[in-house]
Amino acid sequence: MLILLPPSEGKADAGTGRRWTPDKLSLPELNPARERVLDALVALSAGPDEEAALAALGLSDGQRGELRRNARLREAATAPAERLYTGVLYEALELATLPPAALRAARRSILISSGLWGAVRLADRIPPYRCPIGVRLPEVGALSAYWRRELTPVLAGAAGRGPVLDLRSGAYAATWTPRGELAERTVTVRVLHEREVDGVPVRSVVSHFNKATKGRLVRDLLLTGAKPRTARELVGALRELKHTVAEEPAAAGRVRQVDLVVTEL
Repeated sequence: MLILLPPSEGKADAGTGRRWTPDKLSLPELNPARERVLDALVALSAGPDEEAALAALGLSDGQRGELRRNARLREAATAPAERLYTGVLYEALELATLPPAALRAARRSILISSGLWGAVRLADRIPPYRCPIGVRLPEVGALSAYWRRELTPVLAGAAGRGPVLDLRSGAYAATWTPRGELAERTVTVRVLHEREVDGVPVRSVVSHFNKATKGRLVRDLLLTGAKPRTARELVGALRELKHTVAEEPAAAGRVRQVDLVVTEL
C-alpha cells in the first residue's frame, strides 16, 4: 500500500545532522527536478528584492527569517522528514511513538508531497524550508504544473500493484492524478462532521480538523499492520477499525472517494 500525505507548514526550526545531498533521497529519478527547484528557490530568497520574494512565497514582513533560511538551504543541516514536519496531521500520527514494526511499515509506505522536493519518504533527510505548492518560481514557473510533469511517471511506479491511500490536500493532489486502472486502486478520504440540528443529523465538511483525523486514521492502519491488496480491502480495513465510512459507487477508471464520518473533532 502506498500512502500519500501532504507536508505541513509547521516544521522543526533547524536540522540536526549532515547537509542535504541529493543522492541520499528516495525516488532519485526526481533529483534533476529537485535541483532546478532548489536553485530557483535559493536564488529568489537570496536576491536583492526581498519584497518580491516575500510576496512570491506568501510570507509576511515579519517572516524575513524564512528567506534567509531558504537562501542557505544547500549548507543547512538536515533532519529526517518524519521529525521535520510538525503540523496537525503529524502530531496526530505520532510517528515517534509507533512500535518498531509499525514505524518500519510507515517508512516503506508513506510518501510526503512537497513543493520543493516533489515527494519524500519519512527517513529522507531534508533541511527546514518554506516553499508552498502554490508558488511560482523564476525559471521554473508554477510548482503545481511543474511537479505534475515530473511526478506522474514516478508515483505511478511507486504505487506498484497495491492500493493507494491518497490523503493529500487539494493543491498537492493536483500534482498527480492517478488514471485508469491505477485510479481504481486509489482511495481518497473526505472527513465529514456529523451533528444534530433540531433533532436532524447534519453532515458538514471538516477543514482544519480533517488533518488530525487523517493522521489518526493512518496511525490506526499502521498499528494494526493492515496489508490491503485492493481498494476494496483498504475500505474494509477502515471499517474494521471502527471508522464510519460512507461512499458512492465509483465509476470505472475513477478514483474511489470515501467519506469518513466523525461526531467529535
